[in-house]
Amino acid sequence: MSTYKSLTDHELFVLMQDGDKYAFEEIYERFNGLLYIYACKMVPDREDARDIIQEIFVYLWSNPNIQIKSQLSAYLYTAVRYKIFDWLDKNKSKTNYLQSLEDFSQKGDYVTDNYIREKEFASIIEKEVNLLPPKMRVIFEMSRQQHLTQREIAEILHLSDKTVKKQMSNALKVLRLKLTSFLLLAIILFIR
Repeated sequence: MSTYKSLTDHELFVLMQDGDKYAFEEIYERFNGLLYIYACKMVPDREDARDIIQEIFVYLWSNPNIQIKSQLSAYLYTAVRYKIFDWLDKNKSKTNYLQSLEDFSQKGDYVTDNYIREKEFASIIEKEVNLLPPKMRVIFEMSRQQHLTQREIAEILHLSDKTVKKQMSNALKVLRLKLTSFLLLAIILFIR
């Protein structure tokens, strides 16, 4: 269905929620490969990665009342990340749990304080990334979140390597400028 290819992710999502299987198929085509690559970077077994992605799409199709507060891509990547965390949890050995508990008991408050600061800073970065122009944001996210090379991004998005490199450079300049002022403010407040 070539008409579906021209629709935005949001438009497809709305149609899919109304039961349009072609809209769902287009969403699947757009995101299946990218989500699979993303999952493979954290899950060593390719079949497990494929199963995780399939579970996400089954859930998406079978729950037409899902409310998405951001963009569909962000929702899907977050869903995959949480599904991977569940998978990792189920596959962790008791030793890892005991080691984690021991580390926390030794570093407790310090680790928690740093964790909170990291989460706050990550939230600020995420907000700034979401403010980037759409094409630039997609390229930046594919590079930084999915850990794809410029060549892989260019192939997936059907762009030249040069275009991808320029978009990444522009994104980093914008973020550097915005985040530098935030860091300076944070340092000033910390010194007081």
